[in-house]
Amino acid sequence: MGKMNLSVTSLIFAAALISVDVSAEIKLSGEIKQGALILGKTKVDNKVTLDGKNIMLSENGDFVFGFGRDDNKQHTLIITTPEKKQQTKLLTPAIREYKIQRIEGIKKSIMKPNPKAVARSRKDNAQIATARKIGSVLPSFVNGFIAPIDGRITGVYGSQRVFNGEPKRPHYGLDYAGKKGDPVKAPANGTVTLFVPDMFYSGGTMIIDHGHGVTSTFLHLSKSYVKVGDFVNQGQVVAAVGASGRATGPHLDWRINWFNVRLDPAYVLKIKPLN
Repeated sequence: MGKMNLSVTSLIFAAALISVDVSAEIKLSGEIKQGALILGKTKVDNKVTLDGKNIMLSENGDFVFGFGRDDNKQHTLIITTPEKKQQTKLLTPAIREYKIQRIEGIKKSIMKPNPKAVARSRKDNAQIATARKIGSVLPSFVNGFIAPIDGRITGVYGSQRVFNGEPKRPHYGLDYAGKKGDPVKAPANGTVTLFVPDMFYSGGTMIIDHGHGVTSTFLHLSKSYVKVGDFVNQGQVVAAVGASGRATGPHLDWRINWFNVRLDPAYVLKIKPLN
């Protein structure tokens, strides 16, 4: 009887030793708001899902995801250990107010899109969408981001114009004032996956892959100093400001995506890397 009690005690003690503190399995950095990018870190042998879909982990357990401009849904983030222990976080992005400009009296002829322009922009958009689908294993996003240009901000993410009561596409970038030829720097390490010098609306357009679906897009460029396939370092000059495409003047339009989710670069700049 004494031996049996000792065995039971030993089993209980052993179980205590292998128990998992699931609450210590995850770290997050970033604001849970519309347009925000979220950095995460967990143990590399864990599994991470967001709304039932697997999230890629780096070899150090880093991961990333984001929320769109109008996302107001509750999302379920689950961390599962090899022992099948789980931690669940319910994340609902805080709602933001965006700058809306209403303009009346616009001529109908101006409002009507040019069929040739529409056809060309669809081709351009297909190239951009293909580049943004890449989910490479690069972990470049983990060290945070810097502004690509030293310039005054002239346009913000989420702003929108309403012409004659008809809402137009929101602005998904951060606009910086600049002169033609001003240097544009890589916000983070990454691989150049696209450069087209003459897209219809966006003119000179470059995309840099920072890994795990996170990409930077630069619009209206006048020149590229790198080519597709080049690996670039944070702070490296990769392009020059321009007024190409349908720009009213020289400036840089910088955009950040997590796959097809359009994010706010201003929020991305605030993210603190996780150690």
